[in-house]
Amino acid sequence: MEYGSIERDIHVDAPPEVVYEVISRPEHMREWWPDEARFEPVAGAPGELFWRDDATGETMTVALTVVEVDPPSRFSFRWCYTGADRDGHSLLVTFDLTARDQGTLVRMTETGFREMGWEIAALEEQYRDHTSGWDRYLPRLRAYITRLVSTP
Repeated sequence: MEYGSIERDIHVDAPPEVVYEVISRPEHMREWWPDEARFEPVAGAPGELFWRDDATGETMTVALTVVEVDPPSRFSFRWCYTGADRDGHSLLVTFDLTARDQGTLVRMTETGFREMGWEIAALEEQYRDHTSGWDRYLPRLRAYITRLVSTP
């Protein structure tokens, strides 16, 4: 296995403009991915994502930096920095949106795993972790958008 990138495609029954808002706005993002998100959807803006562990009550905070803002077709950010203060290597997540079949094809790509400098065991674990995470959260994205567009 190469552990270079993760790529997932899903089709969502909503126009790209709606999907873009849901993937690029913290108030929507926290409905399908992290427990909390704080950032401005502006290129270069710093932010944070938060996940709470219900069993322990602990919160994990992950820094991010918005990279590209191109409504309604692309939104990307860097996260999982190896250094403090958003320096060092990081992973790049890109959402590409294409109008298709009365809806939107969402292509999520996460890259940069090999560049992180992890030992092979850590690389494999992180890659598996992120793969299973996207496999869990992208269906939640679709379900949230479906609820959103069906609400009067």
